[in-house]
Amino acid sequence: MSDASEVRYGVVYDVQPEPIDPSATTWVEAGAVRFGIESRNVTPESLREAYKDDPEGLAEIEASSPEGGFSDEGVSIHVLGAEDGHEYLRFDAFAGDPHYHYIHRAGDRNHWVPFDDVAGGDMVEFALGCLRDRLAAMLSEAGGEAVAASLDARVQATAVDEVARRIRSLESAS
Repeated sequence: MSDASEVRYGVVYDVQPEPIDPSATTWVEAGAVRFGIESRNVTPESLREAYKDDPEGLAEIEASSPEGGFSDEGVSIHVLGAEDGHEYLRFDAFAGDPHYHYIHRAGDRNHWVPFDDVAGGDMVEFALGCLRDRLAAMLSEAGGEAVAASLDARVQATAVDEVARRIRSLESAS
């Protein structure tokens, strides 16, 4: 894990977040970015499977996990550069530990930020607000300045509305 003094809040890890499950993810194209909506159930077993080829990453995750391992579920919203395919942002609207990530390319820098639902309200609504109003700034924070410069506000707005619709559909199905 990197020195936490590098950031004002959250924790910086040297390991990327758990990989996206393509079979559980639906995609919404938004010009310079792609939004992925994934229903996730994270368990100690799923994390061991996801990081089976990265023992150092798994050790870092397990060292920061609560006793018994990390378990949670909810929807994740992934933000990838449409051209480079890199995941720059992830919003994990989990039941027990909602949070989001700034995911940098360099050094597997993964800045994990806890979400305060008392102050911030509903995590999904927070995430959708970020996608509508803060996406360029957040992409830049994650090292995606070129992607941020290529955003088209109209395309982005239409895509975020579609993401919201799909998440509501997921929530009503469960």
